[in-house]
Amino acid sequence: MTVIKRHSLRIVTVGALSAACVALAGTAMAATPAASAPAAHQAVAVKAGITAKPSVSSVGAWQLFRVTGNTTGLKAGSKVTLQQKQNGKWVTLPASAPISRNGSYSLGVKLGLKGKNDLRVISGTTVSPVFNVTVR
Repeated sequence: MTVIKRHSLRIVTVGALSAACVALAGTAMAATPAASAPAAHQAVAVKAGITAKPSVSSVGAWQLFRVTGNTTGLKAGSKVTLQQKQNGKWVTLPASAPISRNGSYSLGVKLGLKGKNDLRVISGTTVSPVFNVTVR
C-alpha cells in the first residue's frame, strides 16, 4: 500500500471507532437513571417557609409596632404581606415589605380593630403560623 492509502485507511478506521464509541456512550448515558447522578450536581429543593414575631403582644389602637421574621426558599426582593382574620376570612392589610438578601423582613404595622387580632404573614402561597396582637 502506498502511504496515502494507509493514511486514508487509518483516518476511516479511527472515524468509525470514534462513532461507535460515541454511540455506545450515548446508549449508556440514556440507560443511566438521573437519580444516580452525583449529589453535588443535584439541586436541593428548600421548602418555603416564613416566621413572624410581633414586637409587642398588646398595643393601643393605631399605635405603630413591628412584625419581623425570616424566610426560607423565597426569592430576595419578593414581598411579604400582613393578613388579619376578620369575620372568619383572611383580609390583606396595606402592610408589606421586601425580603432582604439574607431572607429577613420587617413590617411596620398599625391596627385599629380593638380586641384580640389573629395575624399572619404571607408571600405567594407560603404562609406563616398565626400570631396574636391585642389592641386596647
